[in-house]
Amino acid sequence: MYSHEIDYTIYGDDMQYIEIELNQSETVVAEAGSMMMMDPSIQMETIFGDGSKQGNSSGFMDKLFSAGKRVLTGESLFMTAFTNAGVRREKVYFAAPYPGKILPMDLSKLGGKLICQKDAFLCAAKGVSIGIDFRKKLSVGFFGGEGFILEKLEGDGLAFVHACGAIVERDLIPGETLRIDTGCLVAMTKDVNYDIQFIGGIKNTLFGGEGVFFATVSGPGKVWIQSLPFSRLAERVFAVAPTAGGQSKGEGSVLGMLGNILDGDN
Repeated sequence: MYSHEIDYTIYGDDMQYIEIELNQSETVVAEAGSMMMMDPSIQMETIFGDGSKQGNSSGFMDKLFSAGKRVLTGESLFMTAFTNAGVRREKVYFAAPYPGKILPMDLSKLGGKLICQKDAFLCAAKGVSIGIDFRKKLSVGFFGGEGFILEKLEGDGLAFVHACGAIVERDLIPGETLRIDTGCLVAMTKDVNYDIQFIGGIKNTLFGGEGVFFATVSGPGKVWIQSLPFSRLAERVFAVAPTAGGQSKGEGSVLGMLGNILDGDN
Protein backbone atom coordinates (compact mmCIF):
# COMPACT_ATOMS: atom_id res chain seq x y z
CA MET A 1 0.00 0.00 0.00
CA TYR A 2 1.29 3.43 -0.93
CA SER A 3 1.30 6.02 1.83
CA HIS A 4 -0.64 9.24 1.53
CA GLU A 5 1.43 12.26 0.52
CA ILE A 6 1.29 15.03 3.10
CA ASP A 7 2.83 18.49 3.49
CA TYR A 8 4.15 19.71 6.82
CA THR A 9 5.78 22.60 8.68
CA ILE A 10 7.47 22.34 12.08
CA TYR A 11 7.23 25.32 14.43
CA GLY A 12 8.97 26.21 17.67
CA ASP A 13 12.40 25.59 19.12
CA ASP A 14 12.43 23.53 22.31
CA MET A 15 8.66 22.99 22.58
CA GLN A 16 7.76 22.13 19.01
CA TYR A 17 4.55 21.37 17.18
CA ILE A 18 3.91 20.28 13.63
CA GLU A 19 1.38 21.56 11.11
CA ILE A 20 0.25 18.96 8.57
CA GLU A 21 -1.69 20.10 5.52
CA LEU A 22 -3.95 17.55 3.86
CA ASN A 23 -5.59 17.48 0.46
CA GLN A 24 -9.10 16.10 0.08
CA SER A 25 -9.36 12.51 1.45
CA GLU A 26 -5.74 12.47 2.69
CA THR A 27 -5.17 11.01 6.15
CA VAL A 28 -2.56 11.24 8.87
CA VAL A 29 -2.39 8.75 11.76
CA ALA A 30 -1.21 9.81 15.22
CA GLU A 31 -0.84 8.64 18.77
CA ALA A 32 -3.92 9.29 20.87
CA GLY A 33 -3.69 12.59 22.74
CA SER A 34 -1.10 14.25 20.49
CA MET A 35 -3.51 16.45 18.51
CA MET A 36 -3.30 20.17 19.32
CA MET A 37 -5.91 21.68 16.97
CA MET A 38 -7.46 21.14 13.55
CA ASP A 39 -9.50 22.83 10.85
CA PRO A 40 -13.27 22.21 10.77
CA SER A 41 -13.31 19.82 7.79
CA ILE A 42 -10.86 17.41 9.43
CA GLN A 43 -12.66 14.26 10.59
CA MET A 44 -11.23 12.30 13.51
CA GLU A 45 -11.68 8.52 13.76
CA THR A 46 -10.37 6.02 16.31
CA ILE A 47 -8.91 2.97 14.57
CA PHE A 48 -7.34 -0.37 15.47
CA GLY A 49 -3.56 -0.33 15.25
CA ASP A 50 -1.76 1.94 12.79
CA GLY A 51 -4.32 2.06 9.97
CA SER A 52 -1.96 0.55 7.40
CA LYS A 53 -4.34 -2.39 6.90
CA GLN A 54 -7.62 -0.49 7.03
CA GLY A 55 -10.08 -0.94 4.20
CA ASN A 56 -12.21 -3.55 2.53
CA SER A 57 -9.25 -5.78 1.61
CA SER A 58 -8.20 -6.30 5.22
CA GLY A 59 -10.08 -8.56 7.58
CA PHE A 60 -10.72 -8.25 11.28
CA MET A 61 -7.81 -10.54 12.18
CA ASP A 62 -5.35 -8.36 10.22
CA LYS A 63 -6.55 -5.30 12.10
CA LEU A 64 -6.42 -7.14 15.42
CA PHE A 65 -2.85 -8.31 14.74
CA SER A 66 -1.82 -4.76 13.86
CA ALA A 67 -3.31 -3.51 17.13
CA GLY A 68 -1.72 -6.37 19.07
CA LYS A 69 1.75 -5.34 17.92
CA ARG A 70 1.15 -1.94 19.51
CA VAL A 71 0.18 -3.55 22.82
CA LEU A 72 3.51 -5.38 22.89
CA THR A 73 5.32 -2.06 22.51
CA GLY A 74 3.42 -0.70 25.51
CA GLU A 75 1.13 1.53 23.45
CA SER A 76 -2.65 1.71 23.23
CA LEU A 77 -4.71 -0.68 21.09
CA PHE A 78 -6.03 2.33 19.24
CA MET A 79 -4.68 5.21 17.23
CA THR A 80 -6.45 8.24 15.78
CA ALA A 81 -6.83 8.93 12.05
CA PHE A 82 -7.37 12.50 10.85
CA THR A 83 -8.88 12.78 7.36
CA ASN A 84 -9.65 15.85 5.28
CA ALA A 85 -13.34 15.42 4.44
CA GLY A 86 -13.59 18.81 2.73
CA VAL A 87 -12.75 19.97 -0.78
CA ARG A 88 -10.10 22.51 0.22
CA ARG A 89 -6.73 21.85 1.81
CA GLU A 90 -7.12 21.61 5.58
CA LYS A 91 -4.64 21.52 8.45
CA VAL A 92 -4.20 19.51 11.61
CA TYR A 93 -1.59 20.20 14.31
CA PHE A 94 0.26 17.85 16.65
CA ALA A 95 2.40 18.78 19.66
CA ALA A 96 5.46 17.04 21.06
CA PRO A 97 4.80 15.65 24.56
CA TYR A 98 7.96 17.09 26.14
CA PRO A 99 10.80 19.54 25.34
CA GLY A 100 12.92 18.49 22.40
CA LYS A 101 12.71 18.17 18.64
CA ILE A 102 10.31 16.70 16.08
CA LEU A 103 12.21 14.82 13.37
CA PRO A 104 10.68 14.28 9.90
CA MET A 105 11.61 10.88 8.47
CA ASP A 106 10.98 10.23 4.77
CA LEU A 107 10.90 6.43 4.74
CA SER A 108 11.19 6.31 0.95
CA LYS A 109 14.69 7.81 1.33
CA LEU A 110 15.65 5.63 4.30
CA GLY A 111 15.23 2.21 2.69
CA GLY A 112 11.58 1.87 3.68
CA LYS A 113 12.26 1.11 7.33
CA LEU A 114 13.28 2.97 10.48
CA ILE A 115 14.03 1.48 13.90
CA CYS A 116 13.27 3.71 16.88
CA GLN A 117 12.55 3.68 20.58
CA LYS A 118 8.97 2.81 21.35
CA ASP A 119 7.95 6.23 22.69
CA ALA A 120 9.51 8.18 19.82
CA PHE A 121 6.66 7.90 17.30
CA LEU A 122 4.38 10.95 17.01
CA CYS A 123 2.44 10.69 13.72
CA ALA A 124 2.71 9.47 10.13
CA ALA A 125 1.00 9.49 6.76
CA LYS A 126 -1.63 6.77 6.43
CA GLY A 127 0.00 3.66 4.99
CA VAL A 128 3.02 3.66 7.29
CA SER A 129 3.10 0.50 9.41
CA ILE A 130 4.09 0.70 13.10
CA GLY A 131 5.25 -2.56 14.68
CA ILE A 132 7.99 -4.31 16.65
CA ASP A 133 11.53 -4.87 15.48
CA PHE A 134 12.44 -8.41 16.54
CA ARG A 135 16.11 -9.01 17.32
CA LYS A 136 17.83 -12.38 17.48
CA LYS A 137 19.67 -11.65 20.70
CA LEU A 138 17.52 -11.70 23.82
CA SER A 139 19.69 -9.03 25.44
CA VAL A 140 18.79 -6.53 22.71
CA GLY A 141 15.09 -7.12 23.24
CA PHE A 142 15.28 -6.70 27.01
CA PHE A 143 17.73 -3.81 27.23
CA GLY A 144 17.30 -2.02 23.90
CA GLY A 145 16.22 1.41 25.07
CA GLU A 146 13.99 3.28 27.47
CA GLY A 147 11.23 0.68 27.44
CA PHE A 148 13.42 -2.29 26.41
CA ILE A 149 11.37 -2.59 23.19
CA LEU A 150 12.34 -1.34 19.75
CA GLU A 151 9.68 -0.10 17.34
CA LYS A 152 9.82 -0.16 13.55
CA LEU A 153 8.22 2.18 11.05
CA GLU A 154 7.80 0.72 7.55
CA GLY A 155 6.48 2.14 4.31
CA ASP A 156 7.21 4.79 1.72
CA GLY A 157 5.67 7.83 3.38
CA LEU A 158 6.52 10.49 5.93
CA ALA A 159 6.75 9.63 9.62
CA PHE A 160 7.54 11.96 12.50
CA VAL A 161 9.37 11.04 15.68
CA HIS A 162 10.18 13.22 18.66
CA ALA A 163 13.21 13.26 20.93
CA CYS A 164 14.24 15.05 24.12
CA GLY A 165 16.96 17.69 24.25
CA ALA A 166 19.34 18.41 21.38
CA ILE A 167 19.61 15.96 18.47
CA VAL A 168 22.77 14.57 16.88
CA GLU A 169 22.56 12.86 13.48
CA ARG A 170 25.49 10.62 12.60
CA ASP A 171 26.28 8.97 9.28
CA LEU A 172 28.23 5.80 10.02
CA ILE A 173 30.48 4.38 7.32
CA PRO A 174 30.81 0.58 6.99
CA GLY A 175 32.53 -0.79 10.09
CA GLU A 176 32.38 2.49 12.03
CA THR A 177 31.20 1.87 15.60
CA LEU A 178 29.65 4.13 18.20
CA ARG A 179 28.80 3.38 21.82
CA ILE A 180 25.70 5.16 23.11
CA ASP A 181 23.73 5.30 26.33
CA THR A 182 20.70 3.10 25.68
CA GLY A 183 18.32 5.94 26.54
CA CYS A 184 20.03 8.39 24.19
CA LEU A 185 19.53 6.35 21.02
CA VAL A 186 16.40 7.64 19.26
CA ALA A 187 16.39 5.99 15.84
CA MET A 188 18.50 4.23 13.23
CA THR A 189 18.18 2.99 9.66
CA LYS A 190 17.60 -0.69 8.93
CA ASP A 191 21.21 -1.56 7.94
CA VAL A 192 22.76 -0.38 11.20
CA ASN A 193 24.03 -3.28 13.31
CA TYR A 194 22.69 -2.83 16.84
CA ASP A 195 23.67 -4.65 20.02
CA ILE A 196 23.58 -4.17 23.78
CA GLN A 197 26.75 -4.62 25.84
CA PHE A 198 27.31 -4.93 29.56
CA ILE A 199 29.58 -2.19 30.88
CA GLY A 200 31.36 -4.57 33.23
CA GLY A 201 33.32 -4.00 36.42
CA ILE A 202 31.85 -3.70 39.91
CA LYS A 203 32.87 -0.04 40.30
CA ASN A 204 31.40 0.89 36.93
CA THR A 205 28.18 -0.94 37.71
CA LEU A 206 27.66 0.39 41.22
CA PHE A 207 29.22 3.84 41.09
CA GLY A 208 29.55 4.77 37.42
CA GLY A 209 26.18 6.51 37.25
CA GLU A 210 25.89 5.71 33.53
CA GLY A 211 23.70 2.61 33.73
CA VAL A 212 24.63 -1.05 33.42
CA PHE A 213 24.34 -1.36 29.64
CA PHE A 214 25.19 0.70 26.59
CA ALA A 215 24.16 0.36 22.96
CA THR A 216 26.72 -0.40 20.27
CA VAL A 217 25.85 0.65 16.74
CA SER A 218 27.93 -0.10 13.65
CA GLY A 219 27.65 1.25 10.12
CA PRO A 220 26.70 1.59 7.44
CA GLY A 221 23.68 3.73 8.16
CA LYS A 222 22.32 6.71 10.02
CA VAL A 223 21.65 7.06 13.74
CA TRP A 224 19.85 9.82 15.64
CA ILE A 225 20.88 10.51 19.23
CA GLN A 226 19.17 12.66 21.88
CA SER A 227 21.13 14.58 24.50
CA LEU A 228 18.54 14.18 27.26
CA PRO A 229 16.50 10.97 27.56
CA PHE A 230 13.04 11.67 28.97
CA SER A 231 13.62 9.18 31.80
CA ARG A 232 16.67 11.18 32.92
CA LEU A 233 14.68 14.42 32.79
CA ALA A 234 11.85 12.83 34.78
CA GLU A 235 14.28 11.59 37.44
CA ARG A 236 15.69 15.10 37.93
CA VAL A 237 12.20 16.60 38.18
CA PHE A 238 11.09 13.89 40.62
CA ALA A 239 14.19 14.44 42.76
CA VAL A 240 13.24 18.08 43.47
CA ALA A 241 9.46 17.62 43.47
CA PRO A 242 7.70 18.64 46.73
CA THR A 243 6.72 15.89 49.13
CA ALA A 244 3.29 15.61 50.76
CA GLY A 245 4.47 18.00 53.48
CA GLY A 246 5.40 20.69 50.98
CA GLN A 247 9.15 20.17 51.22
CA SER A 248 11.24 19.28 48.23
CA LYS A 249 13.18 16.02 48.46
CA GLY A 250 16.43 17.98 48.70
CA GLU A 251 15.27 19.82 51.82
CA GLY A 252 15.72 18.51 55.33
CA SER A 253 19.29 17.37 54.86
CA VAL A 254 22.51 19.22 55.57
CA LEU A 255 23.45 19.24 51.91
CA GLY A 256 19.96 20.36 50.93
CA MET A 257 20.01 23.26 53.42
CA LEU A 258 23.52 24.27 52.33
CA GLY A 259 22.46 24.21 48.70
CA ASN A 260 19.48 26.44 49.43
CA ILE A 261 21.68 28.94 51.28
CA LEU A 262 24.17 29.06 48.40
CA ASP A 263 21.31 29.51 45.95
CA GLY A 264 19.96 32.42 47.97
CA ASP A 265 16.76 30.62 49.01
CA ASN A 266 17.30 31.35 52.72
